[in-house]
Amino acid sequence: MALQPVDDFSVVVLASDLGVDGRTLLSPAERRARAAEEVAAETEDWHDCSEEDFSDLETLQILRFEGLDNSGSRILRIVGKYFPAKIISGERLKRYVFYKLTTELPEGPFCILYIHTTVHKEDNNPGMTIMRWVYEELPDDYKERLQVVYFLHPGLRSRLAIATLGRFFLSGGIYWKIKYVSRLQYLWEDIKKAQVEIPEFVLRHDDVLEHRPLTDYGIEPDPLHLTGVPAMEYSFGRYEDKWPSRVYF
Repeated sequence: MALQPVDDFSVVVLASDLGVDGRTLLSPAERRARAAEEVAAETEDWHDCSEEDFSDLETLQILRFEGLDNSGSRILRIVGKYFPAKIISGERLKRYVFYKLTTELPEGPFCILYIHTTVHKEDNNPGMTIMRWVYEELPDDYKERLQVVYFLHPGLRSRLAIATLGRFFLSGGIYWKIKYVSRLQYLWEDIKKAQVEIPEFVLRHDDVLEHRPLTDYGIEPDPLHLTGVPAMEYSFGRYEDKWPSRVYF
């Protein structure tokens, strides 16, 4: 039987962005294996940052390993005020944190002393989402070795933000490790003074809080700064009972 000649035929060309993703044709097990390979490849890529130049961040002294806390954990001191959030991306911050951990942290547990003193949201705070992202990207070994996060001078706003949004934006692994420290005198209960260097501006701010504790809650009880003015020889309050009363009709 002779075949009839075909005079008409057509060719359909698909744009590259309209193509079919071949992964949809894989079995569930194959898709999981492929996804694991992609994650491993991406992780290996960003973890390999030993040759990257972080000299600008090193000069700022944002992250620095110091002594040990009373539990024997190495201290990673983080000074929030030194962090230039406006010009450093979250990606570079993540790579810098991993660089410090892999090049300077010895084996064993470690803790974080985060100094939040006089941190401004717009200038020094990378944001809760980036903090979670950095933590989640770390290898499980480092997450397990992190024992506690000492949060020095948190302030009312930070406490409220972490209490209300922390459970959603922070991993449970780090959320329950946060320990608020409102004064340096309480920090010395966990870390001996000789084990960590405290910047001078932190000492001055802590002294202010000692004399005006409501500053922690965003209240300035002495807006005219009269705390240091010498007291008068006589106090109206003390001798008001000796003043003659006036009867008004």
